[in-house]
Amino acid sequence: MGSLLKFSVSLIFIILNLSASGGNPYRFSSGATELGMGSVCVMKTGFWSSFQNQALLAFNETLSAGVNYENRFNISQMGTRSAAILIPSGKASLGVIYSHFGYSEFRRQMAGVACGLPLSKKISAGIQADFFSEETSGEYENNYAITFEAGLLVRPSDKISLGIQLFNPIPNSIRKSNLPSTLRVGGGIILSKVLFAGAETEMSSGNKIILRTGFDFEAASNFFLRGGFSSENTSFTIGFGYLLRSIKLDLAFTTHEKLGITSAVSITYIIK
Repeated sequence: MGSLLKFSVSLIFIILNLSASGGNPYRFSSGATELGMGSVCVMKTGFWSSFQNQALLAFNETLSAGVNYENRFNISQMGTRSAAILIPSGKASLGVIYSHFGYSEFRRQMAGVACGLPLSKKISAGIQADFFSEETSGEYENNYAITFEAGLLVRPSDKISLGIQLFNPIPNSIRKSNLPSTLRVGGGIILSKVLFAGAETEMSSGNKIILRTGFDFEAASNFFLRGGFSSENTSFTIGFGYLLRSIKLDLAFTTHEKLGITSAVSITYIIK
């Protein structure tokens, strides 16, 4: 009876996670900066967005580290904890990330190593290798998978950027796991020195197309206000950020039409 109860609880959390995720539950949850913008990030440089489009790593010039916590619907068992570090290395830049979702009875872990570099003055590219583990307590089978993802960024001008990112672009015929494939395409524009706006679309195998829009506005010196919308579960988002010397603190909230509010907090630190 105890094993059946544990399995039932784990199944409930799996279903909730699938219904709440942005199309692909295996993708790393974006940081609070990106979540506040409706998760519009494949074309905008940033610490956590570098793992949403690895081509953005080409613009990283600082050694920095960060942690992120996402609390889905105020349910601690559905929290996602993440830690990452960005390492500049000549013309290229490296990124290492670890993410943990769930609790003792059901957990999904992800670790990735990424690299991005410029191909020309207007084009950059990046790639990332991923390892996934999905584990449940008791006698149920655990799942493990290895895949990769890659991104491309094009800047036709100083104010316009276009991004494209592929996750798990492996044909069904040779797959050995149930990881879905995802394509994200988006564009952004710097409207002024203090305002950025963008939009993107996500197509994930087995899911509907998702549309996202968002903005990032520096309302005061080093204080940022963000907002966004996602067609996934008709979600609205709002976010705040503050930069204090080498430390950046971000907070974001997103709604779900049935399950309530998800919150996220990120702290990033420029080491050098």
